[in-house]
Order: sequence, then C-alpha cells, then structure tokens
Amino acid sequence: MVRYCLLLTALLLWTAGAYAEPSGVAQLCRKVDASVPAQRASLLDFTCYLPVPESAPYWNAQTIHELPDALTWRPAAGHELAFTQSEDYYWVRINIHNGGASPGFWYLKLDYAPLDHVEFHLDTPSEHRTIQTGDRKPFLSREIDYRYYLLPISLREGETAEVSIRLHSGGALNLPLALVTPDELVSSSNQLTLTHGLFYGALLIFAIFNLLLFVSSGTTYYFYNAFYMAGLGMFLFAMGGFAYQYLWPSNPQLANTAIPISMALCALSMNLFGRSFLELFNRKTFTSRLLTAQSVAGVTLLVLSPYLSYTIAIKTIAIVTLTVICNLFFIGIMRWRAGLTHAKWYVISWSTMVLGTISYALAAFGYLPDFLTHEIVMQAAIGSQVILLNYAMVQRWRELNLKLLEVEYSAKQKLERQVLERTAQLRKTMNQLEQANRQLEALSTRDELTGLFNRRYLDSRLQQLARESQRTGHPVALVLVDADHFKQINDRFGHGFGDSCLQSIAQVLERNTCRPRDVAARYGGEEFALILPDTDESGALRVSQAVLEDMRDTMIEAPDGSNHSLTLSAGIAILKPGEALSSTFERADQALYRAKAGGRDRAELAEPPIRSDATTKRTENAQ
Repeated sequence: MVRYCLLLTALLLWTAGAYAEPSGVAQLCRKVDASVPAQRASLLDFTCYLPVPESAPYWNAQTIHELPDALTWRPAAGHELAFTQSEDYYWVRINIHNGGASPGFWYLKLDYAPLDHVEFHLDTPSEHRTIQTGDRKPFLSREIDYRYYLLPISLREGETAEVSIRLHSGGALNLPLALVTPDELVSSSNQLTLTHGLFYGALLIFAIFNLLLFVSSGTTYYFYNAFYMAGLGMFLFAMGGFAYQYLWPSNPQLANTAIPISMALCALSMNLFGRSFLELFNRKTFTSRLLTAQSVAGVTLLVLSPYLSYTIAIKTIAIVTLTVICNLFFIGIMRWRAGLTHAKWYVISWSTMVLGTISYALAAFGYLPDFLTHEIVMQAAIGSQVILLNYAMVQRWRELNLKLLEVEYSAKQKLERQVLERTAQLRKTMNQLEQANRQLEALSTRDELTGLFNRRYLDSRLQQLARESQRTGHPVALVLVDADHFKQINDRFGHGFGDSCLQSIAQVLERNTCRPRDVAARYGGEEFALILPDTDESGALRVSQAVLEDMRDTMIEAPDGSNHSLTLSAGIAILKPGEALSSTFERADQALYRAKAGGRDRAELAEPPIRSDATTKRTENAQ
C-alpha cells in the first residue's frame, strides 16, 4: 500500500513539473494586459522567443511543454523579430491577460505572408486551441479570410491566455506581431486596402497605357515597360499575400513558386526594357553581350524556378535581380555621359529603384526589421520609378521630335509624311483611349452582380429628370422596391443563392420597365429603385403591382433542388415641382416602410409632401 502511494505521489509530482512554467520563462514573458492600449502597442516588450536547431532532439516538439525546462528563452525587448534564412525552428511566446472589468476580444496579428509553417497554440482556462497554417497549406487553414495570419483571443475578466507560435520557413522569418481589437483591425485593414488599391491600380493603369502605346505605335520598349510593371506588380502581389488569398487559395505549391517566378519575370523584363530604351543594339559591344547574358539568365531562372527548392530559387534569383538592377543603373550612367539625354531620367528613376530594392531585399531576407515599413518604401520607390520612367519616355519622344525638325531641312517631304503618319498613330491611340474611357464610364454605372444601373447612375439620372420636370411640369415617379425576408434566405441557403435571387429580381424589374426612358437600378443590398418619367400615381401603381405579381410567379431553384418564390414590397412617390430629391426619397421610403408593416408583398403610395408656409403663400398669391 505504501509503495502504491509513493508511486502516485511521484506521478503527481512529474505531472506538475511537466506543466509548470519555468521560472526563467515567467520572468522574460511578462503578462501583457490586453485591456490597456499602451501595453498592446508595446507588445514586443512582453514577447520572448526561442530558436530550435533542426539538429536538436526536441526540434519536433508540438507544444512548449514538450521543450526542455533548461532552455533559455530570449526577450524581444521591444525589437521586431526578424531572422535570416535558416533551417531552424522558432518558438514565440506571449502571455495575454484581461485586466479589464468585462470580457474582451482581440486578434493576435502576424503581418508577414510568405511563411511556410505557422502553428498557433492558445491555452486559456476555458479552451485549448491549435491552428496549423502557413503557405504550405491551403489558404482556408487560416480560418479567417485575411492575407496575413490572425489568432482570435476571447478572455473573460481576469483570465490569462498563454499563446505560443511555432514557425519554420524556407525563406527568412519576419514576425511583425500586433495585438489589436476588432475595430483597430478593421481600421488598419481599410487603410492598407486603400493604399494597396491605389498602388496596384496605378501600376495596372500604367501597364495598360504602355501596352496600348505599343499596340498603336509598335515601339518595343513600351511593351517591355508594360511587361516589367506587370511582373513587378505580380511579385509584390504575391509577397503581400494577395495572390494566395485571391488568385490560387487552394494551391500552396503555386503560392510558393509564384514569388521566385514573378521575381525572375521582373529581372528579365527590366533587362529587356533597359536594352531597348537605352538603344543598346550593337551586339558586338561588351555592354550588349552583358545584357544578353542577363536575359539568358532570366529565362533560365524563369524555367527552373518551379523545380528548384524555394530556398535555392529565392536566393539565386534575388542575387541575379540585384545584379541586373545595379548593372542597368551603371549602364544608364554610361549612356547619359555618352550624350543620350533621355538616359538622365532613366538613371534618376533607376536610382530610386536601387535604394528601394536594397532596402526591401534586406528586410525580406531578415537583415532589417520592420518589414511592413520597407514594403511601403518599396512601393514608394516603384511609384517614383514608374512616374520617372514614363517621363523619360516622354523626353525621348521630345528628342525624336527635335530630330525630326533637324531632318526637315534636308528631307522636308519625307519629314511631312513621317509627321502625318505619327499624328495618325497618335490620333488612333487617343481614340482608343477615349473609347476605353467611355467603356470604363459605362462599367462604372452598372451593378456588377445584377447588371442594373447602380446608385451613382440613379442619383445622376434622377437629378436630370427633376430639372426636366421642373421645366415641363410632367410627373416623375420614384418606386423603391425591397425584397421581403431576404436575410432569412441568406441565412438558410447561403449568399450564393441570395445572389441568384437578386439577379432574378433584376430580371423582373427589367421585364416590367419597357419604355426607353425607364430606369431600373440597384442602390443597396436587396434594395432596388425604378424611375418612371411621365408617370403619375396610378401608372406607377400599375407598374409596381405588375412587378410584384411577376416576382410571385417567378420560381428560383435553391441549392437543395427545391423551388422558391420571392415577394417584394414597394413604396411609390411622385416628384413634385420644387420638391427636393431627398424629400421624394424619404416619402418613397416611408411608403415602403408602410408596405412592409402592412404585411409585405404590396405597394403603397407616399403621402403628399408637406408644403412650407412660404410655398403656400406663393400659391395663394398666384391664385
């Protein structure tokens, strides 16, 4: 009996020792109070980490409790964690405490996309959760649709969560960690979305513009410049995690090879553009042979990058890319000194690219902290380079015009033909751009899902008809239409079926607005509007009832194979002379509300507008 008691005591002591927190770790990894914004902002003061060599016997430990107690954890000491390329595994540990008087919810955010293996371990008094993700796994493994890595943390008042992260990657490890509230996450995400949207949108516009110039003029360096900007945009899109999130979320292999492939494309395209723009066509010179060798290297790496390991591919291509950039910079200086005046702007633009690329490469390979800042610096450098390159091409165009003027003295007739041909090309290009702008303008007034006009067009058209009604006195009817119980449809069958329902509603509205000047628009989630010129209340009511009846008779097949019909509610208001559009909208909305309150699947006429005393007095004087 005594022996059994001793064995039980030893087992309890071993268990307590296995799960006891080492004193060194407790001292280094102090608790961060998530309810205090200042402590959240200085999260790295409460963070500690541990490098684990692959040769260590405990390299495959699945939790921090499986690591030996004798290991020495290191404090981050307020510095962002960044590690150069190695085969080591890294553990990061943070103890998060809710010192507030109410339950709280936060996100632990890791803002670096190209990580092969990321394991989050969350231990709270109420749960133990493990998330295994990284770009070696499908994007859905992240649980939250976000290009970076998020760990949701929910704590009651007074609770503490132990968070540990196990990381490994074939490239460098940048670990920009942050602890944020949902509001802070949404705010920062919106700001980044705006910044990235402007950057990638501008890059795409410049690429398309150069491509159009190539198509219209046949000038080779326009194509190479468009090719370069497309490759550069794809590289940053992949490095930022957008490509994996939006383009191939179910293909981890492509997510890993996209970065070296796009980098090789950048090296090849910038080399081809530099050769064409700097007019290095004499293949017998050393400079020309160097550029040829760089083009061959770029094509070779482009072909081999899908078959090489990520570690070898990224190092090799990065070295070749930096070599190409530096060589082009010095070649540009040589051409500038040789009298090629537009090479001046090429050199200036390339100098920003050299500085931005070196800064970005050092951060991407873990030699510099704060990767997000260097990413912004890289985007600013690219933006400056793109603007300066296009200005350089303008300067070259100016040089060509000056040369044409010089040739005029010896070959005036030939010059006139050349000018006429070039003018025709320019007109053709401008016509194409104008047509493209018109197409873009048409696209900007249409709702992408339903094909109906959008709110922007609705407001513009309604203002036009209001001014026309003011002149002619003809009535204009505004009908607001809303789908009944639409949230229940989305909750029951999903948003995919909800989108199908919205498309069916759009088809019904289009079928019942037959006159050329009638307008059907979508201006909200399940909210639609009809503008009916030259239509009084009775006419608008007939159209609305026809829409409601048509919608009732339209059957929509659900994902489970069953057929369903929708009902609509409508509010009708007639725009009165001198009435503000906002008042008309409000009256129609109130009528729609009455239709909803009155049982739905019906149309209600709006109350007439309340006239002010000044309006009443003017009317009485007129009588």
